[in-house]
Amino acid sequence: MQSFQHITADPDILGGKPCLKGTRISVELVMEWVASGATPDVIVAKYPHLSKEAVQEAIRNATDL
Repeated sequence: MQSFQHITADPDILGGKPCLKGTRISVELVMEWVASGATPDVIVAKYPHLSKEAVQEAIRNATDL
C-alpha cells in the first residue's frame, strides 16, 4: 500500500483493512456511505471526529487500496 496521510492499514485493526487513521472506520465503509449518496460534508457532520480531508483522501484513493 502506498503512503497516505490519513489512511493506514494495521493487521490488528479490522483485519488489516485500510482505515482512516486513529479510527476503526474503513475506507470500504466510507465508500458504502458515498454509494448511498453521502457527501464528505454529510459524513463529517455525522462523524465530527473525522476530518473532511481524511474522507476525501479515502474517496480519491479507494481504488488504489
